[in-house]
Amino acid sequence: MKMDASSFARLLPAIIAMGVIILASNILVQYPVQAMIGSFNVADWVTYGAVTYPIAFLVTDTTNRLLGAAAARRVILVGFCFGVLLSLILADMRIALASGSAFLVAQMLDVFVFDKLRQGTWWKAPFLSTLVGSALDTALFFSIAFMGTGLPWQTWALGDFVIKVAMATLLLPVFRALMTLLPAPAEKGGMAV
Repeated sequence: MKMDASSFARLLPAIIAMGVIILASNILVQYPVQAMIGSFNVADWVTYGAVTYPIAFLVTDTTNRLLGAAAARRVILVGFCFGVLLSLILADMRIALASGSAFLVAQMLDVFVFDKLRQGTWWKAPFLSTLVGSALDTALFFSIAFMGTGLPWQTWALGDFVIKVAMATLLLPVFRALMTLLPAPAEKGGMAV
């Protein structure tokens, strides 16, 4: 995918956001949320990465809506390289590799599903594409990153997915607000909501 300077400049905020989200999530996934709700130990179910990672889907879906699927794929690919490079330097190698694999597959699926649903009701494309992408991302990431480690990765995966669904729901008004604040340029095939 060839990108001229003008296109790169337009996508740079999304690319930087994607890289930072990947890095933060790769570091934060190593830290369980230390809280008790009655006798329920949250640390057995949720890591801090579950809260930050869903923002990557918001970045992808916003780019897709405003600039089209091709631009969203560019943000994913460049953000992936940026995020994985930083993660290889600053996070655990196994987590960086698991994250990169899961991220790339899940985000590309998100773009595909979003693009198929883009003409429907404003919330369906971002919510359903995030739901499908999050399910695949969770399954791939946790099995690659933590299988055989003795850590409670299955419950972390389940807790992570529940948090991703909750975050997808909470981020819908943010997506809607961004569509109002950042109208799509007509020449790029984006669609204002």
